[in-house]
Amino acid sequence: MRYKLHLIVLAIAAFCSLVACKEKKSDVPVIGFVDAFEDETIAQAKAGFLDALQAGGYSEETQTVKILYKNAQGDIPTLTQIVNYFVSEKVDLIASNTTLASITAIQRAKNIPVFMMVSGEPENMQVLDASGNPPANLFGVGEMVDYIDTSLALIPKFVQPKAARIKIGMVYNQSEPQSLDALNRAKATARKIGADIEAMPINNSADAQLVTQSLLSKNIDVFFANPDNVVFAAFETILKNCQQKNIPVFTSEAGLVKRGAVAAYGADIYQWGHQAGEQAVQFLNTGKADGLKVEMVRKRIKVFNPAAARAFHFTFDDSYQAIE
Repeated sequence: MRYKLHLIVLAIAAFCSLVACKEKKSDVPVIGFVDAFEDETIAQAKAGFLDALQAGGYSEETQTVKILYKNAQGDIPTLTQIVNYFVSEKVDLIASNTTLASITAIQRAKNIPVFMMVSGEPENMQVLDASGNPPANLFGVGEMVDYIDTSLALIPKFVQPKAARIKIGMVYNQSEPQSLDALNRAKATARKIGADIEAMPINNSADAQLVTQSLLSKNIDVFFANPDNVVFAAFETILKNCQQKNIPVFTSEAGLVKRGAVAAYGADIYQWGHQAGEQAVQFLNTGKADGLKVEMVRKRIKVFNPAAARAFHFTFDDSYQAIE
């Protein structure tokens, strides 16, 4: 009887030990990575972020980091649920890809560092406090809208207007601060280069076909794809409709040139994510955010798509990098 009791005690101890091991938090850091939607362009930022982690000694292959990856598929309630899940899992940091993901993360996870990418600067995201300071847990890399000036300035060098002034067509998301800022910036820049902006609101990618066709009916000379989550998600639809009307598409986003736009002067999306990943590595190495803050994109490039250029008989000099 005593021997059986001894075995039972040992079995209970072993079971309790196993449960304790399972409940013990792993020493491996955990990153919650959230994409606002599925998109080929913003996927380049994720690749850059992961490559920066690997260069810094953190990868899932070597079991030196665990990454919880979630994609909201363009649904805001799902985006909120994802961030809430990261909070419940007590992740060490959140990597947020695009403006909507970044805003949701800093609103719902106030005690977890957020490293953003493919997002506007804090002022444009309208997340500054009354003293003009960004959230204390916001880090990573943002972008100013002033680079749109340079991208729009490319257009008169290539596009001949049907009338006296070039008419530039745009769509914009009314619910996205960065998109509205980009539109206002584009209007101001257009006046300087002798052009007019014909803009129409778009609420989601499902509306892209109808809105783009309506915009094309207004006799625009060129379409400008601005930094907007809906534009990213619906770009192939926008491009196809423009091509059918022989309307060239220019943009400020290098990633969209790879997908068929003619040319851009804008952020290298892969490097954008890599830059945010470099910050995340510093945080993981020290466990502290000392010295970290929101940075602006370091690398902007002039690029063109050779196939699109040939279709419109545009010629680009050596200052442009060909991507296809």
